[in-house]
Amino acid sequence: MTDQTFDAFIVKEIADKQYAGRVEQTRVRDLPEGEVLIRVKYSSLNYKDALSATGNKGVTRTYPHTPGIDAAGHVEESRVPVLAPGDPVIVTSYDLGMNTAGGFGQYIRVPADWVVPLPGGLTLAESMILGTAGFTAAMSVEKIFDIPVDAGPILVTGATGGVGSLAVAILSKLKYEVTAVSGKKETGFLKTLGASEIIDRRAFVQNNGAPILKPRWAGVIDTVGGDILATAIKSARAWGKVTCCGLVASSDLPITVFPFILRGVSLFGIDSQHYPIAPRQALWKKLAHDWKPDNLKDMATHITLHQLPTAIDNMLNGRLKGRTVVNLG
Repeated sequence: MTDQTFDAFIVKEIADKQYAGRVEQTRVRDLPEGEVLIRVKYSSLNYKDALSATGNKGVTRTYPHTPGIDAAGHVEESRVPVLAPGDPVIVTSYDLGMNTAGGFGQYIRVPADWVVPLPGGLTLAESMILGTAGFTAAMSVEKIFDIPVDAGPILVTGATGGVGSLAVAILSKLKYEVTAVSGKKETGFLKTLGASEIIDRRAFVQNNGAPILKPRWAGVIDTVGGDILATAIKSARAWGKVTCCGLVASSDLPITVFPFILRGVSLFGIDSQHYPIAPRQALWKKLAHDWKPDNLKDMATHITLHQLPTAIDNMLNGRLKGRTVVNLG
């Protein structure tokens, strides 16, 4: 089916350092090499997609390009015996949507070892409400999962974003007490996810100049970096565990070693892109069952490929909450 045409959201450099994306027709034969061709039914919008769509060369080196680091659909063609035409599958992370044509197109072709069979308990649409954001949240929860539920509150920063909101929902499902940090004024959304306390982002970093602060958090899932991550580390309890997966606030970490050597605080970096396939499949099964948020469908807004430019602009300007699922059907 090399001559098959399909719709894709293609980003081009329209002038020097000016980029724009629109839905165009392309062909299956123009996709990169790979053992598995997938008909994409759903994708989702992530911050990395927004950066790729606006010409960030740290994410995508060459254009024209189709972003979309998440994709869910059915196998169309396969050169490996473990995947057959018609199988429902998920592809997230690796190089998808970065320098490999991604899920904002109705077809992708990828290496077989990028592909995860859709676990029972999840629909294709639900898998993209989760997507890379949900998988990253689950990786973060897994790092702190040995903290007893009665050890104290777990802090989640950037809590209205994709990773943050899903982390709040998963932790709440697991019966942890969750405190959320957010810069948005709406609190109802976070309350419905299970947050017991909500702290304004500006108030959280006030008076944080001391090298170590009053201990509060048994664990932390940070999604933004910068002063917020530094404040969270300084105020972690003895032997507290802190995960870090984002840098939207800053890539700098203004902190001393005191929280680490005086309280034994641990800091874990979360990298979903290179997570090995076997534990990846196991974690997806958790997300399909015991860790699946009860209110998953309420966390998502659904859009079409043609609505991506507005959604991307809203994401870059902090006007989105929860997850944005792209319907390619």
